[in-house]
Amino acid sequence: MIKNNFILRAMTGIIFVVVLAGSILIGPYTFALLFTLISALSVFEFAHLINQSGEARIPATLTGLGGAFLMLAFWGFCTNQTGSCILLPYPALLIYIFIRELYLKQPNPLANWAYSMMSQLYVALPFALLNVLAFHTDPTTGEVVYNPILPLSIFVFLWLSDTGAYCVGSLIGKRRLFERISPKKSWEGSIGGGVLAMVAAAVISIYLPTLPMLQWVGLALVVVIFGTWGDLTESLLKRHLGIKDSGHILPGHGGMLDRFDSSLMAIPAAVVYIYILTLL
Repeated sequence: MIKNNFILRAMTGIIFVVVLAGSILIGPYTFALLFTLISALSVFEFAHLINQSGEARIPATLTGLGGAFLMLAFWGFCTNQTGSCILLPYPALLIYIFIRELYLKQPNPLANWAYSMMSQLYVALPFALLNVLAFHTDPTTGEVVYNPILPLSIFVFLWLSDTGAYCVGSLIGKRRLFERISPKKSWEGSIGGGVLAMVAAAVISIYLPTLPMLQWVGLALVVVIFGTWGDLTESLLKRHLGIKDSGHILPGHGGMLDRFDSSLMAIPAAVVYIYILTLL
């Protein structure tokens, strides 16, 4: 049974990495299609968890569609295919979520509002912000250029950090990183994962000089730190809701939030980091 679970987990992981990396590398349209789907499924899963827990009642389908729309709206705006007006329906959706509670007569409308907004801020917005990393304007031609390396690097650094943390933590991990929320994580493992990601960033800088070496290493460090906080945040959410996995859509790996928990904080942090670099 353990062997079968390992094989299932390994196969799912390989397919997941191939689909994610392939969709990002192929081009802007596969990138948009993949993350629109991921955003919708992740927000829907979040809403389903909240509804199932009894903490609140939020519209799963509506918030899921909102997440998909936000991703596509950012994509259209960042690629210059649409103007900023494409974003106008989104605040209208948020206003509707508030107004609908006036008529539903739910026992806890404040919780409904809070979790509905959280589904967009915590889950949908980070995926939409991937567009900011993927597209930039060429200063010489003024045309929008698709650069798959930056968004893909976020996930590569997170995967390497997780792998390094698991290996180092299994061998020498003794000091608990955050025992109250995640008893298995250790300081030794987290540092080991961070070092592996930064070494990989230094190697990447040699072959892909999108950023200077120090900036690549800095990006890896930012992704690892905020990715760890993202992982812990989802662990706290699941602990509060009393669940082990966020879902079962990925055999052997749990749900969408289980796979993208680290990226939900790493992506916004990476966007801020890149923009700070442009100002220096």
